[in-house]
Amino acid sequence: MQPTTLNQTRLLDLQAGERGLVISLGSGKQLISRLTALGFTPGGELVVNQNYAHGPLIVTVRGGRVAIGRGEAAAILVERRDE
Repeated sequence: MQPTTLNQTRLLDLQAGERGLVISLGSGKQLISRLTALGFTPGGELVVNQNYAHGPLIVTVRGGRVAIGRGEAAAILVERRDE
């Protein structure tokens, strides 16, 4: 999955405090099902609470805080949002 505009990137590349809008999810039925169940659906807004260089990301999505692995975060394409 490749970003198509300058504002699009992987969730993995957002830093703590940055906001995004989910554009699309990676491939694989199980991955898409898991991410959807956690609230990552196209059009959903999110805020990255924690993204260290290792370990899981902590993300607020649809009013809940979720921890996801770096591989899962790399499969979510987002559009960066300004405050």
